[in-house]
Amino acid sequence: MPTIYPSESARAASAREARYRITAPIRPARNARVIALDPRAATVARRIAEGPWAAAGFYTCEVTSGTGEDGVLLRGLDGTTSTTLADALTGTDVVVVIATDDSGRAQAAAIGKSCGARAVMTAGLVLGDGFEAEDAVAALRPYARVLLLSADESDVFELLTALRV
Repeated sequence: MPTIYPSESARAASAREARYRITAPIRPARNARVIALDPRAATVARRIAEGPWAAAGFYTCEVTSGTGEDGVLLRGLDGTTSTTLADALTGTDVVVVIATDDSGRAQAAAIGKSCGARAVMTAGLVLGDGFEAEDAVAALRPYARVLLLSADESDVFELLTALRV
């Protein structure tokens, strides 16, 4: 027996309800930074950087003689351009840190602390099998809203997509 009332789907598709639809596309993150903490993570970042990212900056991380934020120098993936962590975080909405081992644990802590002080959303992605990067995980844990341990490199792409980078 047919009903005289339209279904919710039919009403939602009506011209009357169309005026409530949001037609603007969702804006990507205004300014994202992806920081690789070690050489294997840099290799992953180079592959991922070829993706369709809006305004993401991809960096490798180097140790300097300073401590904390001053002990972190970021280089572009091409290796030629460098910037301080403070400069890279200016105007940044989200930082994704990639690690594959513990060699960048001090930098991970400094990045996390600096992002926390600036209210920059931080995500950590630790790639590998086993416990190769447990110190990096421990360094990121207090600061990262998202902390993903994975053996699958494609999770980096998925995380960046989910964060609208």
